Amino acid sequence: MVQATGEERAVHLAREAVELVDAGHREAASRNLREALSIAADNPAVKAAFLQIQQEEENCHQLLDLCRRYTTRKDEAAGKEAAAYLRTDGLKPPENVALESLKLLLDKDAHVLSELQDDIISGLVRQNASVRQYFSDRLQVSVTAFFDEIYDRGDGAAVCLDTVVLDPNAWPSEDTRSHCESELFQLFLAKLMESGHDLDGRSLKGITRLLAVDAESLQHLIDHEGFEVILSSLDNRLPLEVRSQATLATAKYLEAAKETGARQFSGLIAAMIAKGRLDDFILAFSAVAAVFPVAPAAAASVFLSDEFMKALTPLASRDAKRKRMEVSILKLLNAACINRPCREAVTKNFSEWLSHTLTNGSDEGSELAALVLAKIRASEPNTAENGKVEDAETGVSELVQRFKGLMSESKSENISHAIEGLAYSSVKPVVKDELAKDPSFLRDLITVLKKNTLTDSSVLYGGLMVILNLTKFLPNLSEEQRKMSQLKDYADASTGKSRDVPDPLEEDEMVLDRCGVIIDAGVMALLVECGRVALPSIHDLTAKIVLALARRTKSRGTLAQQGAIKLLLSLAIPKQGNPNLATETTQNASHALARILISVDPSHAFPSSGFPQVTSAVRPLLSLLSTPESAPISVDQPRDLLPVFESLLALTNLASYPHDDTPAELMVREGWPVLEDLLLSSNPRVQRAACELVCNLMTCESGIVKFADGSKRASQRLHILLALTDADDFPTRRAAGGAIAMLTEYDAAIAAVLERPRGVDLLLGLCQEEDDALVHRGAVCVRNLTCTASGDVGARAKEAVRTAGGIDILTACIKKTSNRAVLQAAVEALKPLVQ
Repeated sequence: MVQATGEERAVHLAREAVELVDAGHREAASRNLREALSIAADNPAVKAAFLQIQQEEENCHQLLDLCRRYTTRKDEAAGKEAAAYLRTDGLKPPENVALESLKLLLDKDAHVLSELQDDIISGLVRQNASVRQYFSDRLQVSVTAFFDEIYDRGDGAAVCLDTVVLDPNAWPSEDTRSHCESELFQLFLAKLMESGHDLDGRSLKGITRLLAVDAESLQHLIDHEGFEVILSSLDNRLPLEVRSQATLATAKYLEAAKETGARQFSGLIAAMIAKGRLDDFILAFSAVAAVFPVAPAAAASVFLSDEFMKALTPLASRDAKRKRMEVSILKLLNAACINRPCREAVTKNFSEWLSHTLTNGSDEGSELAALVLAKIRASEPNTAENGKVEDAETGVSELVQRFKGLMSESKSENISHAIEGLAYSSVKPVVKDELAKDPSFLRDLITVLKKNTLTDSSVLYGGLMVILNLTKFLPNLSEEQRKMSQLKDYADASTGKSRDVPDPLEEDEMVLDRCGVIIDAGVMALLVECGRVALPSIHDLTAKIVLALARRTKSRGTLAQQGAIKLLLSLAIPKQGNPNLATETTQNASHALARILISVDPSHAFPSSGFPQVTSAVRPLLSLLSTPESAPISVDQPRDLLPVFESLLALTNLASYPHDDTPAELMVREGWPVLEDLLLSSNPRVQRAACELVCNLMTCESGIVKFADGSKRASQRLHILLALTDADDFPTRRAAGGAIAMLTEYDAAIAAVLERPRGVDLLLGLCQEEDDALVHRGAVCVRNLTCTASGDVGARAKEAVRTAGGIDILTACIKKTSNRAVLQAAVEALKPLVQ
């Protein structure tokens, strides 16, 4: 009876909930329905009420209501709210709601609704699989019909067609998807041909996106006429957005079509040139200029052809009628300088005209002429014949002054041209010196780059190239490379060839001075900002610059204080989710980190509580010890051991971290195999640094276990340290002696010493050295043998020391030394032998 009363109440509440929904009281209806479900969720009447209310709720969903108001009442506020809803994270509409919303929009002609329809359709396609499936179903019925229905609704809606045909989950088979993709691509091409340039941005976006993802499958659909219409969108008189899309589409097509594409490109440019009309010349020059950065071989082939050069050369004249061609020609010459043969052709055929345009051209033409001349002169050797070197340097200096002046102007184009010109000019030693001696310029440069950190990556990249050029050191030559260079000099002298002598302005001291000036100008604040830019090319330059700056020993503390360590730790982490992927950027960042940590107290760089943690530096430093897989190693180009050496010094410093032994434990756990190999390095400095690190690692348990766990392998390792106590290099002997002094506190290590025929002799040999540091280490080792060892090992150790003449050696040591530490250790070592 109670159960029946409960169900009756549940049914009553459910029916009342339906009535409340109809009356618009949704909150009260929701309370009633929840109570009814809690009483009798399985009751058929309650279930029916729940389904009815759910259906009504979906039909009255907020998004659906907004789309109804937008499409039927032309309510723009509702349309903006619908677009905002679809952009909000976490607000994904139900699939049936999204599909009904789309159909409401598509029921109206494109011209009836405002531009908001584009945002709403784009959001629906992005959010809902049902909408993408609807697009797919309509495309399968007729690609042309649905394309016409969608295209005029906006850029985003048109690109949604690409999104769907590139989504394999929306199609019953790959053949069907591929067929619709091909038809869609051809429709975009046709639209580009018929629309002039009014909507080129829209059709080009569709073409470019499809080529970017699937150029291999689509390139055969681009015939002569189709490629020509894409090239026509490279006209430098068109908006940047149009040209950018056309450039990417051209690049993807030429990459996929290879020789066929190059031939087609060459033929189209030749046809434009043959027409001989001004507009066709501008279009041809614009197209070749745009292709140079993305397909330099194809562009250079066209530029250097006799037909092209014969057409171009007469146009670069002082004829007033041809002034309209000035900017197009200059942009072409600027782009052509990327290729060496083309740059030589520019120098040969256009130098005089460029110089004239520099002083007599329009503002933009003059700036571009300066930029081209800077690229030409930057590529010329530092030495010149016929007394022309002074004139060349004067010309470069004038260009640099011009670029400095452009940087102070507000136009972004001026700053871009100025930065690019300085990037090329600053490869010259004389320009490096001039720029470094102008602290005002350096501060202005850093200020400009800070403003463009997140806005213009090309300006930022060019500016960082200027800084990199100023801080770039000449490469370090190995001993073999020095010998080869000397032999080459002798050979050149015997044949009468002039010898390339490094410019004095490129010597290390001069570069170090420039690094100091740049640090004083506040470059670290800029570089820290660059670390937050998500561009690999910017990170690469940043790591190279900090590596150069860190070479200046007295500036390392300043770099650390200004954020260099945190920056380098972020750059030293391998990207793309692969912890073993070492790139040039990670290598340079790790090397720079090593240089700074050599000279900085680890307790200051890594506080006991805070960020960054000291262990975060260990792995980047250990990565430098292994041979990079990408580094070519040969007799002529041996491995550069400087990063290895400096990493070992930095690790040695970190191993003495005063707060805990975690860094040392991590070094042993993850770096021991390569560190053990370096103890046997043929390079004395690397061997010394490895031995000093091992000595510092004897302060942690893992390090001691490697030599004193009683195993045969541990005994072999200890024998290596014993051999190093007799090395020619004094610091190596000192480090090996220090390590053994700590290890011989353990019986297993003492037993390993006794196993080696000359083990005790080598330790007594340290006691006979002239240097107190070595003598002290030797005396401590012998004291451990005679005092610390117990049982059979202790008895054998005392007897071995006596047999090796230990009493006389220690006695002589006591008589000779005035060092209290040495005296105490030697006396303690001697007592057990004479008792």
